[in-house]
Amino acid sequence: MEKPKIREVIVVEGRYDKNTLSQIVDASIIELGGFGIFNDRERTALLRRLAETRGIILFTDSDGAGFVIRNHLKGAIQSGRVLHAYIPDVYGKERRKRTAGKEGKLGVEGMRPEVLLDALCTAGATFEGEEKTVKGKSVTHADLFDLGLIGPGSRTKRAALLRALALPEHLSTAALLDVLGALTTREELTALCTGL
Repeated sequence: MEKPKIREVIVVEGRYDKNTLSQIVDASIIELGGFGIFNDRERTALLRRLAETRGIILFTDSDGAGFVIRNHLKGAIQSGRVLHAYIPDVYGKERRKRTAGKEGKLGVEGMRPEVLLDALCTAGATFEGEEKTVKGKSVTHADLFDLGLIGPGSRTKRAALLRALALPEHLSTAALLDVLGALTTREELTALCTGL
């Protein structure tokens, strides 16, 4: 079976994440070396150039450390095309490890291929040979408030939505808006929230 080809450069935390993704997609994949990216000016400059020329997809783990790295890069790369791919919170441990990570969640390397491909599609990756579709009205901050997903007493409903969409619990409001913009329309989200 031929691997789907992705235009953007995929940015992952480490080599095991890179190995896993390279078995699933045909794409340029750059590993960050975990927290090493915080002091790596050359690699950060490279990521800025790639965001401007080809676009990048940040694909970090769904644990707290993954979000720290993602947020650092989000602040360091202010222009260009930066997409965010998220994996769901799945508890367990990778095969190569003796014990689970600090939060007990699987990382990119531990996800099934179909979960990773779905995350890339949801992020808005450009797959060679496929056309983009235009969605209806996108979700706004006000929509989240009206639906009870942000504001007083929203924690339970928001957690239920994140679980229903297989998104990580650490997702900020801004990141949630980005994901919902790629995933759903205002009307679809309203329908989904009535069932929560």
